[in-house]
Amino acid sequence: MTAGRPLRSVMVIEDSETMRGYIRMCLQAFFPGVQSLEVPSGFDALRLLPGLAVDLIITDINMPDMNGLELIRFLKTHPTYRQIPIVIVSTEGAAEDQRRGMALGADAYVVKPFRPDHLAQVVRTIWLRYEQALPSMPQEEPAWPPES
Repeated sequence: MTAGRPLRSVMVIEDSETMRGYIRMCLQAFFPGVQSLEVPSGFDALRLLPGLAVDLIITDINMPDMNGLELIRFLKTHPTYRQIPIVIVSTEGAAEDQRRGMALGADAYVVKPFRPDHLAQVVRTIWLRYEQALPSMPQEEPAWPPES
């Protein structure tokens, strides 16, 4: 990452264990030190999120119990989670599917299959945009009079 703090934690919500492993491998290859928390469903994500500090979410759309679009709709209307950037990864690549995901508040849409460097570039772009949009942390006022 070129500026701001590094990406530290990503929640991967994907029902395919193989795809979760692939996404983890992509993240670890391009973002050293990043922690990935992998869950198989939107319900599992909602159960675990309250105790976690998650920088970014990567979610599939087609999952049992709660699909990714329902999850995004919930997260983007919840005051605690609405600022978390979300990347959709899905086999549903039609323009209408992508439009629907983005309209609900996703920050990016990646169509499966994808190359590791493509996912990394999307995540990097979203993370940098998110970091730049954050309000600056207030600077501490210097002690007055200055200590000698």
